[in-house]
Amino acid sequence: MPVVCQDGGVDTGIRRQVDAAAGATVIGRRTFDLGLVPWGGTPWPGVPSFVVTHRTRQDLLGDNGGTFAFDGLEAAVRRAKEAAGDKDVLVLGADVARQLLGAGLLDEVWLHLVPLLLGAGTPLFGGVRAELVPEGTPVTGAASVTHLRYRVLKPGRP
Repeated sequence: MPVVCQDGGVDTGIRRQVDAAAGATVIGRRTFDLGLVPWGGTPWPGVPSFVVTHRTRQDLLGDNGGTFAFDGLEAAVRRAKEAAGDKDVLVLGADVARQLLGAGLLDEVWLHLVPLLLGAGTPLFGGVRAELVPEGTPVTGAASVTHLRYRVLKPGRP
């Protein structure tokens, strides 16, 4: 159930919930390339980010105190889980999210849908067979943003 701020701001409440849960991020290379300048560092200040890439490079210290490490898919996930401790590992980028879902490495999927057409984009679920179970009720925030949450069913797990 999303947190609603006292001023009624559903989107603000969800953003605060996500911010408080962020222990590390796994980011696709394209999302990193596009986001580095606008973020001014890591997407969450002080939170380590692990960029999934075939083009590794030296770690990068962001302007906001966060670090970027560059690695392959499974290594990035392992390192992000270690860095996050008891907090969540957040995933940014449709392509890397699809790869993680296909590899059985996601436990939940949170989608924040905005009714805006930006172009062809990257299909999030294209070619991936996964069973997602809705968690809670979809919530609509400002400007028709819809916040959805799903639990990923794993073989042998209810």
